[in-house]
Amino acid sequence: MDRRTALCLTAGLALGAAACAATGAQPRYTISAGTLQRAAAERFPLRYPVAGLIELEVAPPQLTLRPERNRIASTLPVSAAGPALQQRYGGQLDLEFGLRYEPSDQTVRAHQLEVRSLRLPGLSPGAQALINGYLPALAREALGDVVLHQLQPGDLALADGLGFQPDTLTVTADGVVVGFAPRTGAR
Repeated sequence: MDRRTALCLTAGLALGAAACAATGAQPRYTISAGTLQRAAAERFPLRYPVAGLIELEVAPPQLTLRPERNRIASTLPVSAAGPALQQRYGGQLDLEFGLRYEPSDQTVRAHQLEVRSLRLPGLSPGAQALINGYLPALAREALGDVVLHQLQPGDLALADGLGFQPDTLTVTADGVVVGFAPRTGAR
C-alpha cells in the first residue's frame, strides 16, 4: 500500500471514529431475512432413520423472524415412511431458536433450539410416540448450531478499524442486526 493510500485510509478511519463518538452511534451490520433463508435451506433435504422402522425426510425450512422474542421460528415439511408404517405420512415440524455469534470463524449460528410441535396427521399413536422420542436429537441435527451467515473481512473492516467487535444479535422484522461494542483485551 503506498503512503497516500495509507494516509487516506487512516484519515477515513479517524473521521469514522470521530463521527461515531460525536453521535454516540456504534457500527451495525444487517443480515437480510433472505440471506438467512438461503443459508438454512442449503442443508436440506435430510433423511433420518428412526430405530430402523421409520425414516423421516425433512425438507428445507421456512423461517419466520420473531422480533418480539429475539428468536427465529422455523417450519420444516416432514414425511415419514418405512417398514413400521403402511404408507407415507406428510406433515410439519415447528422449531424455534435463538442466535449466537461464533468469533473463531465469524459466523452467526442457530442456538438454543426448541421443538414446538410435530404434526403428522393420520400417524398411529405408537409411531408418533417413537418419532417424538427421537425428535429432540433430530431437530438438533437438522438446525442446531447451523451456520446461518458468515461475516466476511469487508463486513468487519470499518468496525474493526474503529476498535469494535461483534457483540449483540437482534432479530428484527427485516433480518438480524449485528451490534458492535468496543473491543476488549488484546488482539
